[in-house]
Amino acid sequence: MTALGQITRGLRTFASDIADGFFEITHNGFALLGLAVAFAVITLTARPDLRQTGEEKLMGWLQSRQEAVTGLQSEREARDRATAADPKGLPKSQAAVAYWLSRKYRVAPEPLSALVAEAWDVGQRSRLDPTLILAIMAIESSFNPFAQSAVGAQGLMQVMTQVHSDKYQGFGGHLAAFDPVANLRVGAKVLQDCIAKAGSIEGGLRFYVGAANIEDDGGYTAKVLAEHTRLQQVAAGRNVPILTPPSTPQTVPVQAPARAAAPSTNSEKVALLSQS
Repeated sequence: MTALGQITRGLRTFASDIADGFFEITHNGFALLGLAVAFAVITLTARPDLRQTGEEKLMGWLQSRQEAVTGLQSEREARDRATAADPKGLPKSQAAVAYWLSRKYRVAPEPLSALVAEAWDVGQRSRLDPTLILAIMAIESSFNPFAQSAVGAQGLMQVMTQVHSDKYQGFGGHLAAFDPVANLRVGAKVLQDCIAKAGSIEGGLRFYVGAANIEDDGGYTAKVLAEHTRLQQVAAGRNVPILTPPSTPQTVPVQAPARAAAPSTNSEKVALLSQS
């Protein structure tokens, strides 16, 4: 064999040895990696606290990276705090009501969808027509969750927070009056009590607005019932024209004169009775 042939043979042998060694190393490396992954999976399955800690650290790192890139401080809980829902996920009748109210009161359909769904749920539990609950919100606050009347009625359903503070204890205190869902639930409870005391929806609405013992309720009951009828028709699939509402809550001109006339008013007496 010539010298060139010996050199070639030696190079082939050397290359073969390197290939065999590389295969052995990578084979063993993949085996070790597989064992490590299996061990990690078993450990995380047996110790969910470790998995949760790992997830929190990973999300924290991703969040810090996001803040560094965008320059905005973010919160993962913000989406959970938002009172909003996809109207496309609602039943047909509820979605129709949400879209109709959105157009009429110039409020985004997503938060209205959450309120509509909640009104249907609360209405079923309390045996109240959900469209009546929504009609009261429409007339009382035009779906402004931060509305406040001249006499201190607050939130979507303009509940007298000071009078009904006990009803907010289960929601964390009186500041929950400005949480849309909490205000809706408390307002529905007050309405339910008012209707039970009056024996009719019309009488209950007069109690609700504080006009049970006076002759004129300022047209409040008629306005609520008219909106209630329209919402019932919308939920039934009818084409109901949209009339632009006034820009201010309707309860202010109705309630303010009656409540400001004396420190102890009819509405406050009714509200106190409804606590029992």
